[in-house]
Amino acid sequence: MNADVMRIVLLGALGVVAYLLVLAWNEDYGGPPERTVDEAVRDPLVQSTPTVPMDVPSAGTLPEASNFTPGGDLPSVVALEEDVRRSQSSGELIRVSTDVLNVWVDTRGGDIVKVNLPAFPVSLDTPDIPMVLLDRSLSHVYIAQSGLVGPRGPDLPGDRPNYSVARSEYTLVDSEDELVVPLTYRSADGIEVIKRFRFRRGDYLVDLDFDVRNASNEPWNGNLFAQIKRDDRDPPGEESITLGPRPYLGGAVTTQSSRYEKLDFEDLDEEPFREEVEGGWVALLQHYFLSAWIGSADETNTYYGRSHADGTYLVGFTSPGRTLTPGSTTTFTTAFYVGPKDQHRLEEIAPNLNLTVDYGFLWWLAVPLFDLMAFLQSYVVNWGVSIILLTLIVKLVLYPLSAASYRSMANMRRVAPQLKRVQERYSDDREKLMREMQALYKKEKINPLGGCLPIVLQMPVFISLYWVLYESVELRQAVFIPGWIDDLAVKDPVFVLPLLMGASMFGQQLLSPPVPDPMQQRMMRMMPIFFTALFLFFPAGLVLYWLTNNVLSVAQQWFITRRIERAGRPSRS
Repeated sequence: MNADVMRIVLLGALGVVAYLLVLAWNEDYGGPPERTVDEAVRDPLVQSTPTVPMDVPSAGTLPEASNFTPGGDLPSVVALEEDVRRSQSSGELIRVSTDVLNVWVDTRGGDIVKVNLPAFPVSLDTPDIPMVLLDRSLSHVYIAQSGLVGPRGPDLPGDRPNYSVARSEYTLVDSEDELVVPLTYRSADGIEVIKRFRFRRGDYLVDLDFDVRNASNEPWNGNLFAQIKRDDRDPPGEESITLGPRPYLGGAVTTQSSRYEKLDFEDLDEEPFREEVEGGWVALLQHYFLSAWIGSADETNTYYGRSHADGTYLVGFTSPGRTLTPGSTTTFTTAFYVGPKDQHRLEEIAPNLNLTVDYGFLWWLAVPLFDLMAFLQSYVVNWGVSIILLTLIVKLVLYPLSAASYRSMANMRRVAPQLKRVQERYSDDREKLMREMQALYKKEKINPLGGCLPIVLQMPVFISLYWVLYESVELRQAVFIPGWIDDLAVKDPVFVLPLLMGASMFGQQLLSPPVPDPMQQRMMRMMPIFFTALFLFFPAGLVLYWLTNNVLSVAQQWFITRRIERAGRPSRS
């Protein structure tokens, strides 16, 4: 084997890294026009509430609850009405305010039709305007629906119950840690329902109970359903650019066979999803934030996902059916999370829900790296500095591997003149050339592939760090250097970091062994340009990591190369 083989392997490794980065991009950068901030934060308490399809599981074909079998074939439980009726909301919107959530609930159906997050402003320039996560407007639908379906309702397609409330606004006061918002309904045939939302201070998880009392003279049977309805529009405020990483937007669910399974919108267009899971959860994800319904852990729930003719998507679940004899009561329970991807809080809520912070197949390596970065930030109080320190620690841990690689490269650089003479002398005799090169490597005690394995072994760490920096909501609007990089989650506004990163890659090439093959020379010269263009629109936190890693690598490579060249003798690689 010769130096050409090593260079091909190294180029292949760089290509793999580039490919894995490109996988984070959205294949289609086109999309609907971006909404303005004024439209995104419009108060829904206006009189012109838009029409929204009320897509609840069909009740007309539900089985009798007494005959419900969790493992049975009951497609009617999750069958959705095909003839969608668009119903003007006849209810009122009640506002619920806590220290971390502003929520609007429509009394018609008791659906959550808007949520904004006071702790996460739309931008640093508008700190008093909270980010809107859920919204129901003329141009965007993203709501959380829940109710009770069965032969006697009360939730039917296009015919939702009108709940009554004591007041139109609820606020969590400083002296309380919990806020309860009850909605009540009584049907004409004697079914009484109390739909009770429970909010807690500092928490994005909302508990939801349905207390059902059968005050009629006939048995009642029904199921709880909870679902998220959304169109495929980009979240408000996300840049629609032609280059740069694009986060995943779509559904996700945990199943018996897969701890975390994506329900991509395009996949739902082709085939609906349905599976029965003990406990479980279903979520809709976007960059840094999610909403999720969590099923009762002691029940086998039927999860589903599908597209709708109006261009929206539904993901949700139905609980097992129950029967109430006259005069009896029961309580259905679920919970709804709506907020940031806080992996530690999500892990507490439900098994595998923390995997919605998608670190890819190397999550087992990425999680401890994030914990280390968060630990560093707790001391330096600057996420940019913690990224630099984390990169330094990783380089120190991997120093033996890196040193072996750089020693091999330095030795190859040292014997490059001799190698070139051999190649010129035997350019017409391939077999003789290979023997002479092998003899030279043996004489100088050089392994031409000695620099490949260490680089390959380091790739999982680099890829894991990439996903940690890309997925961590903690970097959103995190300031590194005031006046320059005020948000590590967006691109460098003046592109200084990408240009410095490209320069650092060029410096690495100067320290690497010369490439005799003209084609390989051109490829190597293009790599800094390619990566610079690739990183121009990447979040500043990611570029800062790559720049720091490159600078440390250049310093380490320069030190080892200079030491070996001064010694003028081979070094074991």
